[in-house]
Amino acid sequence: QVQLAESGGGLVQPGGSLKVSCVASGTIFRFFTMAWYRQAPGKQRELVAAITTGGSTNYADFVKGRFTISRDNAKNMAFLQMNSLKPEDTAVYYCNTGTMAWQWGQGTLVTVSS
Repeated sequence: QVQLAESGGGLVQPGGSLKVSCVASGTIFRFFTMAWYRQAPGKQRELVAAITTGGSTNYADFVKGRFTISRDNAKNMAFLQMNSLKPEDTAVYYCNTGTMAWQWGQGTLVTVSS
């Protein structure tokens, strides 16, 4: 069974940066499109960014130009570099495949506040 573990969240001031990480175990990671999702309090989970097996990326409009998704297939890891953070980016961030095929991890909380 695939297990996902996210880390790297925390409290950051508006305009600041943060990089969150995800490690997947129990799978052949490199065969899957990976994605980052987020869920803010009282809202539904939404797609933030995705990266294909070939390295092509896509971003939600609300993070374009600010966030960068990447992956390290040798380490079964995905990353999300977040710059120019805004209070509305506050959420729990999760990784999963592009089709949400795996059981969700615990996520990592990102709080943007002064």
